[in-house]
Amino acid sequence: MNFHISPFTYTGEVHLFVTDLERSLKFYTEVIGFNVLEQGPTSIILTADGTTPLLIIEQPEGVKPKESRKSGLYHFALLLPTRADLGKVLIHLSNCGIPLGASDHKVSEALYLSDPDGNGIEIYCDRDPAEWEWGNGLVSMTTDPLDAQSIVAEVDGPWEGLPAGTVMGHIHLHVADVEEAEAFYRALGFATVSHYPNAVFMSTGNYHHHIALNTWNGKGAPQPSKNSAGLHSFTLIYPDDQTLNDAVNQIRGLNKEVKQAGSHYVTADPSGTGMILRLK
Repeated sequence: MNFHISPFTYTGEVHLFVTDLERSLKFYTEVIGFNVLEQGPTSIILTADGTTPLLIIEQPEGVKPKESRKSGLYHFALLLPTRADLGKVLIHLSNCGIPLGASDHKVSEALYLSDPDGNGIEIYCDRDPAEWEWGNGLVSMTTDPLDAQSIVAEVDGPWEGLPAGTVMGHIHLHVADVEEAEAFYRALGFATVSHYPNAVFMSTGNYHHHIALNTWNGKGAPQPSKNSAGLHSFTLIYPDDQTLNDAVNQIRGLNKEVKQAGSHYVTADPSGTGMILRLK
C-alpha cells in the first residue's frame, strides 16, 4: 500500500540550511545518491526520480553552524521501494566509511546517519503493512537490532544512487512540548498512532508515521537562530482543496498565523519549525 499518494496527507520536500553548499552537494549526490534537479548560486534542489523535489539545500548569507539542544530537525527519512534497495545502500555507505546507526522497528528497517552539518538522516524500507500489529488504534513499533546480513543477502546488483521510487517517508522533529505539538499536527489532519518515551508518532491513513515529535533535546527546547544550519522548513502535501482548506482553517482556529503564497500556505509549528502546506 502506498501511503505517500492521494488520498493521504504526507511529507514532501525538506529544506535545509547548510554551511558549505559544495560540500553538501558532494555528500548528497555521491554518498546519499540524489540527482540535481535545479541548481542556483546559493541553493540546489535534489531529486531521486528526476522530476520530484525531495531535498533543498541552501547556504544563506551569514549562515552559522548547527546549534545544539534546539527544536527543529531530528531526522528526515527517505523511504526506499524494497529491502534489496536498503541492502545496496548499506553496502555503499559501509564502503564509504560512513558511521551508521541501525534499527528494526517492526514496521520498518532503518539506517541512520548525519550529513556534514549534523542534520539527521534516516534511510529505510517498510515491511508489508499486512504484517504491522495494531491494537486500540496504535501500531506496535520497536527498536530492535537490525538483521543486516539478511538485508545484504537480498542485494541483486550494484548501488546506483537512490532508486526512482524513493519518497520522503516521514520527518521527525525536536519540539518544545510534545502535547502542544501533537494538538497542532492533529489540527493539520494527523492522528496519533504510537507512543514512545517523550515522543509521539502521527500519520494519516494508518501509516506507521508521517510525522514524529519528541522532546529529547529537553522540554522547552528553544528555537534555533534564523541563520543556523539545520531545518528551514518542510512540506506537507494534501490530497485535495477541501482537506487543505480544512487544515488551514483548523490552524487559524488555534490562533496560529497562516499566510497564503500563491497556491500554497506557509506557517510554523508551535516550536517555530517552518512548514509549507500545498497540493501535489
